[in-house]
Amino acid sequence: MRLEGARMDLIKKIWTARKLILVVMIPLSLLPLPLIHPCSESSCAYVLIVTAVYWVSEAVPLGAAALVPAFLYPLFGVLKSSEVASEYFKDTTLLLMGVICLAASIEKWNLHKRIALRMVMIAGAKPGMLVLGFMCCTVFLSMWLSNTSTTAMVMPIAEAVLQQLICTGIADSLEDSVTVDTQDEESDKEENKEPSKNHLELLDRKHNEKHEVCMLNEELNGLTLKPGFGPEFCKESNGYLPEAPISIPAPPKKPKIRRDSQYPTNRDHMICKCLSLSITYAATIGGLITITGTSTNLIFAEQFNNRYPEAKVINFGTWFIFSLPIALIMLMLTWIWLHCLFLGCNFRETCSLSKKRKTRRELLSEKRIHEEYQKLGPISYPEVVTGIFFILMTVLWFTREPGFVPGWTSLFEKKGYRTDATVSVLLGFLLFLIPARKPWPSAFSSESKGDDDDEEEEDPLAPMITWKDFQRLMPWEIVILVGGGYALAAGCKVSGLSMWIGRQLEPMSGLPPWAVTLLACLLVSAVTEFASNPATLTVFLPILSALSETLHINPLHTLIPATMCVSFGVMLPVGNPPNAIVFSYGHVQISDMVKAGFGVNLIGVFVVMLAIMTWGEPLFHLSEFPTWALMRNITGSL
Repeated sequence: MRLEGARMDLIKKIWTARKLILVVMIPLSLLPLPLIHPCSESSCAYVLIVTAVYWVSEAVPLGAAALVPAFLYPLFGVLKSSEVASEYFKDTTLLLMGVICLAASIEKWNLHKRIALRMVMIAGAKPGMLVLGFMCCTVFLSMWLSNTSTTAMVMPIAEAVLQQLICTGIADSLEDSVTVDTQDEESDKEENKEPSKNHLELLDRKHNEKHEVCMLNEELNGLTLKPGFGPEFCKESNGYLPEAPISIPAPPKKPKIRRDSQYPTNRDHMICKCLSLSITYAATIGGLITITGTSTNLIFAEQFNNRYPEAKVINFGTWFIFSLPIALIMLMLTWIWLHCLFLGCNFRETCSLSKKRKTRRELLSEKRIHEEYQKLGPISYPEVVTGIFFILMTVLWFTREPGFVPGWTSLFEKKGYRTDATVSVLLGFLLFLIPARKPWPSAFSSESKGDDDDEEEEDPLAPMITWKDFQRLMPWEIVILVGGGYALAAGCKVSGLSMWIGRQLEPMSGLPPWAVTLLACLLVSAVTEFASNPATLTVFLPILSALSETLHINPLHTLIPATMCVSFGVMLPVGNPPNAIVFSYGHVQISDMVKAGFGVNLIGVFVVMLAIMTWGEPLFHLSEFPTWALMRNITGSL
């Protein structure tokens, strides 16, 4: 027994220190590679493998692992220290900083909440349309904000609606088919039927008692209710119908009330699952649309432009034109998939435009959404300024080099000096200067919605955002991670490792381009379920670039689909931060995420392959091997 106990203690200690053991053992076990084969390729491969293992295993923070090339490349003589350092701050870093300035202003002045609530109000309160409304507003916000920030912003609003839905579930489950007519004429018809009138009075009395308790609970907890808190409180306070016999007509078939769960009925639970998962999937879809939508898009753009500087094909406009149809198709297919999986296939009822008769639940949900929107008050001056900057940044990005007509950069004598980062940083800088108060006298203090302290509110020249607002949202870990990816790519290029990898992949030359792309998409989608998206893409981009050059395939044919598919890590909570945020609310289990995420994964790969084989070919000229790739191939071989 003592021996067995000591063995268990040893196993526990090893398991506790597993990350430290991995950090130490991986470099030592791989050290023979550069020592036995002392060349640039083997040294670069050593650094690449060590960094990749650290990223995939997350034995150390992602940002810390990204610093490994900064000291190993100079130690092994692959790159000079100054050359490595220059890779950690690129044009895309400035682009990201400008976007974060705008995102800070949007969040500070609650513009994102106004947009989300307005879009949900337009969609309506039917469960299916409510899910679609939340998905649409999440996609729109995720185009400009990070997926994580968008999910963290939208999920509390959705949770408040879900808690209201759960609190009204007991009364509604007694007769789900009971409807309330919004027309005054219908009320006269109900009065002519005495049994129905008694039945409705009984339900109304029960609902009113329950609703008062639920509203008190919500007022105590605020908007962001903790999952599972409100429903139990409501269930304990609901009570049941009196045991004395009451002469009422037999009601229709009732849904079974679940007393072993926080959800009144199984359908309530399905609605909570569907709405929760739809938000994380919509955040992922929205991040695909713009080049700044996710860090993986930025990683691709910078590595592609560094590897192929002569290729002037990837900018905000071309990426948007290619990815917008993908996002729209994915949005509809994902909504249909979630609707069928959790809400059933009755789309006729969901898509019905009739507003004459609504269930109690729909009326109460609409009331709650309208109440939250009314709390925002009238649109304020800072919201207007933020909206103008938002539109201005988008327009300037689109018109910089649209391709089919000369852009505004043609007005300057020197070409190639201005990029999307120029616009982003300029507008972000102005947000630090423009006062948050109107330039003309007004009672602006009553409109202010920021969370600033009293001193800043008294300052008439307080800017739209402060450095503290920017610092709170700036993802410095992602910046260092992206820089580490650039450093790895530069080392692979200088050492010749990319060409060596390409030569090893020559046996795949017999495969058609679509098959190579499909294999890359499936491989990347599988790996990204267990590893972080930026780390996965950083490892695969140089390999796929070398493969494309070896097989004489347009590199964009494999790189763009792989970049998009790396975002489809939606089957597990560890796949990406939005998944973890949604999972933390407690409405979904891992089995639900795996089942729903597998379908979304297949939808994503299918739509991306459809896009690259149809409208992607004429947009990027994918049917031919471009001269800029041929020049890179010849230069690399020399």
